[in-house]
Amino acid sequence: MKDLTIRMADVIGSFAENKDKARSLRETQLLPSLESGNHIILDWKDVDATTQSFVHALISKIFQDRGESAFKLIEFKNCSPPVKSLVATVVNYSIA
Repeated sequence: MKDLTIRMADVIGSFAENKDKARSLRETQLLPSLESGNHIILDWKDVDATTQSFVHALISKIFQDRGESAFKLIEFKNCSPPVKSLVATVVNYSIA
């Protein structure tokens, strides 16, 4: 198993709002990496805020499909308080 680190600010800038980019990132990088058995680090450094729809498009399907075991595969790093709150919200309703 190897790590895939994605610097979110490099992909989406300081405000993550484009759900089409989130969906594309999920489909082209996250899901293929998970299927290969890799560990994913989503580094939110320099991302000040996000929308719930962005986070939903990015990770909801993964947590719906894999449940709490997805926590072993995906790490959320350097989240600002607003980002951390929205990630927690999406994860909670995705695994419920």
